[in-house]
Amino acid sequence: MQNGNDFTHFNDHGRAKMVDVGEKPVSCRRAAASARVLVSRETFDLIASGGMKKGDVLTVAQIAGVMGAKRTPDLIPMCHPIPLAGIDLELDLNEAACSVDIRAEVSCSGKTGVEMEALTAAATAALTVYDMCKAVQKDIVITDVMLLAKSGGVHGDYTREEES
Repeated sequence: MQNGNDFTHFNDHGRAKMVDVGEKPVSCRRAAASARVLVSRETFDLIASGGMKKGDVLTVAQIAGVMGAKRTPDLIPMCHPIPLAGIDLELDLNEAACSVDIRAEVSCSGKTGVEMEALTAAATAALTVYDMCKAVQKDIVITDVMLLAKSGGVHGDYTREEES
C-alpha cells in the first residue's frame, strides 16, 4: 500500500509513467475548481456591458472552459482520457473586486478523478477572459486557480477550508 508521499507517476527506474487504474472500481467522481481574473475598472465595465470588440467575454470563456475540461488529457501528460458526464462553469462579475470569478464543476463515473479536468476548465476560462480583453488591458492578473472540492475514489472526499 502506498502512503501519501509515494510518487505514483514513476516506474521502478525513476521514469515517468501513466498510473494503471485498470483494477480500480468505477465510482461517481466530482470536482470543483476556481479561478479569478483581476481587471481594471475600464475592462470590467466593457465586459459587463458587452462592449469588448472580440464579443461576449463571459459566454466565450464559458464555452472555452468546457472545451478545456474535455481536452485535459491532451494538455496534461499523465491524465487519463475519461468520459466526462458533466461540465458546468459559472462566471460571475465581482464588482467589489473588479474581477471575473470562475467556478468549474466536473463529474464522471470512472476509475480516476476529475480534479485536473475541473482545474483545466477554470484555467482555460480565465485564459480566455485574458485573451478577449488583452487589447484593452495588458496587466490583467489571473489568480486563485485552485481545487475547491472533490469526491469519489479511494482517497475520499476533500473540501478546501475557507481562508480567514
